[in-house]
Amino acid sequence: MEQEVIRFEHIQKEFPGVVALRDVSFSVNKGEVHALLGENGAGKSTLLNILHGVYPATSGTVYLNGQPANFSTPYEAIAKGVVKVHQEVQIVDNLNVGQNIALGFEVSKMGLLNYKEIFEKTDKTLEELGCTMRSKDPVAGLGVGDLQMMAIAKSLYHNASIISLDEPTSALSTPEINKLFDIVRELKARGITIIFISHKLDEIFEIADKITVLRDGAYICTKKTNETTKEELIRLMVGRDVSNYAVRHNPSQADYSKPVFEADKLCGKTFDKISFTAYQGEILGFAGLVGARRTEVMRAIFGADRLERGAVKVGGSRIVIRQPEDALKHGVGLISEDRKREGFVPSMSNQWNTNLAALKMLRKKGSALINEKRLEANFLELGKMVHLNIMNPGHLTKDLSGGNQQKVIVAKWLATSVNVLIFDEPTKGVDVGAKAEIYKLMEEFAASGKTIIMVSSELPEIIGMSDRIIVMKEGRISAVLTDKKDFTEEIILSHAMEVGK
Repeated sequence: MEQEVIRFEHIQKEFPGVVALRDVSFSVNKGEVHALLGENGAGKSTLLNILHGVYPATSGTVYLNGQPANFSTPYEAIAKGVVKVHQEVQIVDNLNVGQNIALGFEVSKMGLLNYKEIFEKTDKTLEELGCTMRSKDPVAGLGVGDLQMMAIAKSLYHNASIISLDEPTSALSTPEINKLFDIVRELKARGITIIFISHKLDEIFEIADKITVLRDGAYICTKKTNETTKEELIRLMVGRDVSNYAVRHNPSQADYSKPVFEADKLCGKTFDKISFTAYQGEILGFAGLVGARRTEVMRAIFGADRLERGAVKVGGSRIVIRQPEDALKHGVGLISEDRKREGFVPSMSNQWNTNLAALKMLRKKGSALINEKRLEANFLELGKMVHLNIMNPGHLTKDLSGGNQQKVIVAKWLATSVNVLIFDEPTKGVDVGAKAEIYKLMEEFAASGKTIIMVSSELPEIIGMSDRIIVMKEGRISAVLTDKKDFTEEIILSHAMEVGK
């Protein structure tokens, strides 16, 4: 007989300008592996963060074994046996395995840490999990698979009755995944409840008993795994009308007789054999789910991260990009997804951030000093081009809205001579009105004969704005879509998850 252990009741979570969860209610039973499934931004991680006390729900209640349990901190949740194993395991490098596992919950004796008891309990837990590492081993040098096992050992050390795994296999090899799943089955046999987030449908069908689908922050349904199909789940994940979302207002300007940017078998630490061509006037979309490594490819192209192998051509000529300055010299710009850390300088004003990539062109003749009249005039011209709402040159960019910050960053690249502009999540954290203006800017940029490479996790945006779509999965290209009739969420998700392959 099923025994309810977790109940989410009318969970609502609002951040400034965003409703992340909308009246979510469902239950999870004791000793089952319960998968959460949904597109990027569906609310899966937000729901787990509420369960684990990372932040509170705006409204609604989480019940554990029938009792309200809205934890105020992760520490409080762990103390009650509710533990999260993160996608990227957090460790303290200068502590050993046992010290990392017991961290925050150390046993003391007469005011001193009782390492004998800590290490004995840790070694017993590691042995139960079939791990070869032991408590006194250093964590430095451990592989990703060992770190995941260590994180699970930590949950058992804390006598967890509920463990959530958020994309646990994203960086694991096949043998490591098989080992992890053996452990999950063993934990289930002990009556431990597992909440499992993954974009890999094959894994979900292998390991989960039930699947709950979230879409746009709302609960859609819960299905028994043996009573559904991959195709049905994708339809449930999508299920929205995208016809009035990101829409091109002008005919495509792509000229497929004029290649502008060519990537040939690019390889990096997390991606392999990435080859594509972007053409003059084209908006080339890159789609994929969490762990697809699209951002890593773009950062390597721009010189922000190391490119291990492969060739890049701009305008038909092979170039070498080792740092962002090299990319800029060859007319390649990047609008980072991390706008606040990498898009502009928080302590600088609008006019300085707008001209940041073009300061060399604004020097006084025969001097290293900046011509401030030209600086301001350039800002005013660019600000009008991008329809910046606050045209005050001295206004700090960090005090603008997200949409206007993005416009400043776009203006920064328009101030240069870039011919290829990479937009990584161009409308992330931007309101609907500002999105429309950014889409218009993208169309104008392409219409001027320049090329856009766009990475976006919003499928309606990819579908509405792209001339062609490249789909990535786990660091490689899984499909190139050129026919508009294939520009549907179901087809893109099928390639992103490689359903039927």
